[in-house]
Amino acid sequence: MEEKTNTIKDLSIEEREEVFVDIARTLEDTAREALVEGNSHFAAVSTNMAEAIRINADELARYDPENAELVLQQATEMILQFEAVHPYRMVSMAVH
Repeated sequence: MEEKTNTIKDLSIEEREEVFVDIARTLEDTAREALVEGNSHFAAVSTNMAEAIRINADELARYDPENAELVLQQATEMILQFEAVHPYRMVSMAVH
């Protein structure tokens, strides 16, 4: 059975933009966790990457699918790098 691998090129412009907004949100969450754990350098890099992706999400989604895929891979690697170092993340049970 042949599996179809979806790439960013297979998505519509709206779906691509949504993916970039989601990845930016995930990077921001990772940055907050890194800051809480005292890793300010990683937090700054993740925050900057998230801002750049969020600001350029429309252009990435519309005009350059090849570079958009590279940006998505880099952001995913940042998140995976943090998760590899912190496999047991702190879960807040606070009730607000």
